[in-house]
Order: sequence, then structure tokens, then C-alpha cells
Amino acid sequence: MHPARGSREELQTPRREFRSTSSRKWILLSPSKGVVPDSFARVHTDARGRDKLLGQMQKLRGKVYLEDGAIDAAQLTDGRHRVDIDERSWHLLVVDKDGQVCGCVRQHAYPDETPFSQLNVSRSALAHSPDWGRKLKAAVESERDLSRRLNLPCVEIGGWALAAGIRGTTEAVRMALAMYSLSQVLGGSVGISTVTRRHCSASILRRIGGRSLEYEGLELPPYEDHQFKCEMEVLRFYSWAPNPRYSVWIEEIKEELRSVSVLADGAEALSWNRERPRRSSTPDFLGSTAPAFP
Repeated sequence: MHPARGSREELQTPRREFRSTSSRKWILLSPSKGVVPDSFARVHTDARGRDKLLGQMQKLRGKVYLEDGAIDAAQLTDGRHRVDIDERSWHLLVVDKDGQVCGCVRQHAYPDETPFSQLNVSRSALAHSPDWGRKLKAAVESERDLSRRLNLPCVEIGGWALAAGIRGTTEAVRMALAMYSLSQVLGGSVGISTVTRRHCSASILRRIGGRSLEYEGLELPPYEDHQFKCEMEVLRFYSWAPNPRYSVWIEEIKEELRSVSVLADGAEALSWNRERPRRSSTPDFLGSTAPAFP
């Protein structure tokens, strides 16, 4: 997860409405050929519009990551930063008054049977460490076991980027909080993300609820990622356990998400998958699974 610049001060401001400005709005792209829960009020079947915005989003990511030194030009396709899971993921986009994508973040749910080797976290430098690779895999599998016990999906969060014009605004914090809100609207999840320490990103995400992965009570350490040329961490997120300090904001954003436009690419995407039972966004038990906050 490579968010653009935010600030710690933004997380310390007095409570206020955390809604989009009049010059920006949010749009959700649903997974290709996926299903959309009926909790969203404005769902549109528009494959062409979805593809256009997906392409804009990939170009924004490519531009931001290239300027940040996180990728090389050879990793782009026609200026786009494309990854295999983009088509099968939820994307929250920030769109400006001219209809251009200026911010994005991705949430991808993996089927239960997906092997560890197909997760993004398996490609991290920590996964290939002789000392920590086995421990990382065990820690990730422990989180996936938790998701199965709760009958919730295990998701990876990533693809975060903001255009230069909105860096340092509340939009960065809004989008981080929105990942909790979106997960709750979708029924809850156990989340994992590789997060850069650049621009205080990891510290911001920790403040709102992220916690280190653990192996037998030992926190997995930060690591130097040579691919993205920065120090990284692997964090876990529980949709039902954000830092209580930000719960009101998360609730406000959740209500906002219910009324944003959702673009889907097929008629089959307009109804919830009734084969998977719906759950409350808060599991019946928390115990040691809920992180404690000071």
C-alpha cells in the first residue's frame, strides 16, 4: 500500500464532518463480473465507463509511483501501473470537478482456497527473507484462519495514490478511514497490507487501527523493499476494530459510501450473492483478536 502524503496533524484535528468537498467526489468500481450488495443506493451497469475510470486510475498510480521512485518506467504499460487483481477488486476513486481521477485505493478479497503464493504479500522482500519468510507465511495463515472462523473474507488493501494537488489535504486520511467503512458496508473483513513508511504512511495507518502481523507473539519487523525502494511494514486491519477515536468519522464515511455511484460491468453485478450469508460488521467475539488502543 503506497499512500501519498498525509500528516499526523490531520489525525489530531477536532471532530468535524468528513465529507467530500464540492470540487471532488467519490466513485466506487465493483469487481468485474462480481456482485454488489443492495446496501448501495446508486449502482450503474456501465462497462465502458468503468473501464475508462479504471484506466485513469492506473495512469494516476503509474505517475505517482514513478515520481516517488517506487517503480521504474519499464513497469508501466502505456503509462499505466497495472496489476492482475485490479479487475477483480473494489476501487475507491476520488474524481475532480473535471471528471479526472485524482485519488485511488484498492481492496481485493481472495477466495478461501487461494494459496499463499498468490497473495501480494508473498511477493514482498520479507516473504523471501531466510529469517522471516516462514514466520510471515505462518502469520498470514493465522489471519486467514481467523477470517474463516468468522466467515469473513480476507482482503488485501493497496494501490493507494493521490495526485499532487490533493496531497496534504484530509483526502488521504478520508481514504484510509474509508477502507474500514467500505469493509463494514460489505459485511466485514480481515485485512492485510504491505505499507510504506515513506511520508509517515505506516504511522498514520497504525493510528487509525492497523497493527503489525505477529508470529507466536512476536511482531514482524519492518523491512527494506528493493522493488519499491523504501522501508515497508506488513499490517493487519480488522473491520470491526478501528481505533475508537475515529469511529464517528468511519460511520459518517460509511453513510456517504452508501450513496456514491457504483460502476459495475454487467447485469449480474446488481444483486448480492445470496449464497454467502450476510454478517454483522462486528463479530460475536473479539477476545484477543481486537487490538487495544491507548
